[in-house]
Amino acid sequence: MKRTFEDWLVISDVDGTLHNKMRQLPRRNYEAIKTFTDLGGNFTLASGRTVSNISAAYASVPCNQPAVVMNGAAIYDLKQKKLVHSTPIGPQGRQFVRDVIRRFSEPLYSVDVAIFCADMIYVVKSGKLSQATFWFDKSPCTISDIDRVPQEGWLKVMFWGAPYMIEYFSNYVSSIPNPQAHFMLSSPVTIEMLQENTHKGVGVMQLAAKLGIRRDHVAAIGDYFNDWDMLKTVGLPACAGQAPKKIRDICKFRACHCNQGCVADLLEFIMYRGGGLPAGED
Repeated sequence: MKRTFEDWLVISDVDGTLHNKMRQLPRRNYEAIKTFTDLGGNFTLASGRTVSNISAAYASVPCNQPAVVMNGAAIYDLKQKKLVHSTPIGPQGRQFVRDVIRRFSEPLYSVDVAIFCADMIYVVKSGKLSQATFWFDKSPCTISDIDRVPQEGWLKVMFWGAPYMIEYFSNYVSSIPNPQAHFMLSSPVTIEMLQENTHKGVGVMQLAAKLGIRRDHVAAIGDYFNDWDMLKTVGLPACAGQAPKKIRDICKFRACHCNQGCVADLLEFIMYRGGGLPAGED
């Protein structure tokens, strides 16, 4: 009798993991995901992307569960087109953003700032780095004064700066009382902010609990530090081959480079090489 995988949940990051460095889907990944889901496996995506920006990636593969979006601030059912869960930023975090806009406004010590809500991104401090991001991603956004942004429903805030500025900003964040927020480095030029105790790992495990899947049968694969919390949370953490050493060191499974189909590596391990033992035998 063929082994099936209803008792497994596999989550993949998108950029640099599901997709290669050219933001294209390797055929090998598609075929492995289809085989896994055809055998009953649960598969979906976890990303810092918004609902609109993850939709194309989600539709390109046979996902069959809601996606974890905005680095864990929300779980969105793309088939029913509704939020399943969200954790908005509280008043202390919102005040922190206002303070940052005032404090970091000098030409050499400036950060761009955007507030991500469920249906819109509000760029409240625009600059070349944020403009390049939204042009490249084709994200729906609007430039707005912070006083015109809705006061509720902030799911994520992103800060952009030159690498030296991001290091300076990170040190500043570490030196002040925490504004009930969770900060993460998502690229050499970006830091993201979520509500306290919110990250991809929390969203993934909430989804696993909803599906009745135990932690040791939850696998996740990523490639950068915004995947750190997710990889530290799940039972089978995996990484793309190009991931930084600190990421590789916390993973139980190291896949090939994303250009070669690293998600397929993980799924093949689960299905064919020991990762998919029946419950109670692993």
